[in-house]
Amino acid sequence: MNDSQAATTQQSTVEEWTKALAESTGSPGGGAGTGVMLSIAASLTSMVAGYTEAGEDQHEKLSGIHARARELREDALQLADDDSSASNAFGAAFRLDPGPERDDAIHQASVDAAKASAVLGERAIHAIEDLGWLASHGNPALIADVVVGFGALRAAISGARTNVSFDLASLTSAGTALEEVKEQHPELWSTVSRLGDALDRIDDLTAGVDKKAAPTEAL
Repeated sequence: MNDSQAATTQQSTVEEWTKALAESTGSPGGGAGTGVMLSIAASLTSMVAGYTEAGEDQHEKLSGIHARARELREDALQLADDDSSASNAFGAAFRLDPGPERDDAIHQASVDAAKASAVLGERAIHAIEDLGWLASHGNPALIADVVVGFGALRAAISGARTNVSFDLASLTSAGTALEEVKEQHPELWSTVSRLGDALDRIDDLTAGVDKKAAPTEAL
């Protein structure tokens, strides 16, 4: 990859992508990072599912978890790249000269960025219970990998929650009151609360297996 090419999760090495993330360009940025964290969580879910042997009554459940995790691994990387594109538009809008055109561009870019993060966050929410099932029924030798997966999933959800909230608040830069933003974008607004609830769920699941994953803490 040369300097003129954008770093994408599809075409860049880990070294190239993280180097691009380290630069002060904003694309990729924290939003794209949440997508990568979600992909890591999905990858670990897939790995643990693959190492788990299920009885006849659980075979269909396990197969479904494995299939969803493999699909999410790929989708999350695409969502990360989508967020990078939204981040580019967001930054470009704020660089415009003051005036109605800038206000309109900021409004559209903020809404688009919030929607991109919301989609990512919703996908992460749907992944929680699959990983939670593996925490209870998965190969016990891989419980540490489950907890690492919870950590990655938590990072993805926390990032998505923050980004949706921040992008919605950015709509006030053009003079819109925050209460009006809530009325105009109720679904995005409620997504922030759903993501907050999801963080609590992950914390509960992680606490439930912490003694098995980190037994030295009990001494």
